[in-house]
Amino acid sequence: MKPRVLAKNLLLAAMVSALGVAGAAEKMDIGKMEYGESCAACHGVTGKGDGPFAAQLKSPMPNLTVLSKNNGGVFPTLRVYNVIDGRQELLAHGTREMPIWGTDYQAKGSPTYDDYPYDRESYVRGRILALIDYLSRLQEK
Repeated sequence: MKPRVLAKNLLLAAMVSALGVAGAAEKMDIGKMEYGESCAACHGVTGKGDGPFAAQLKSPMPNLTVLSKNNGGVFPTLRVYNVIDGRQELLAHGTREMPIWGTDYQAKGSPTYDDYPYDRESYVRGRILALIDYLSRLQEK
């Protein structure tokens, strides 16, 4: 290999390595990313129900930071899971304005190639649980 090409390859490898180290310094928060992509438009960046689309909806957006407070200090994991998933209609919740994220996640979870065993439902659960983890961290203390 020519010295000039070798030098370019070494420089490129060093740059890629430095980017990897810099990226590793920031912990990826999948739940926070999911919230930003799927929830913040209506529920607001802080979860207090003041998203840019909240005013256009029929029902007021709930303050997601007081779910534990309103449930005796315990985060209502199963209830939140069922509301996010939305594939099973819960009559107690009345009419449904919120998107049915379980179906959306299931569609997005289809693999590009079907040459390996894949459980689409596990993908859905993983995304919902990551989102629930983030919501639990938003709770007022």
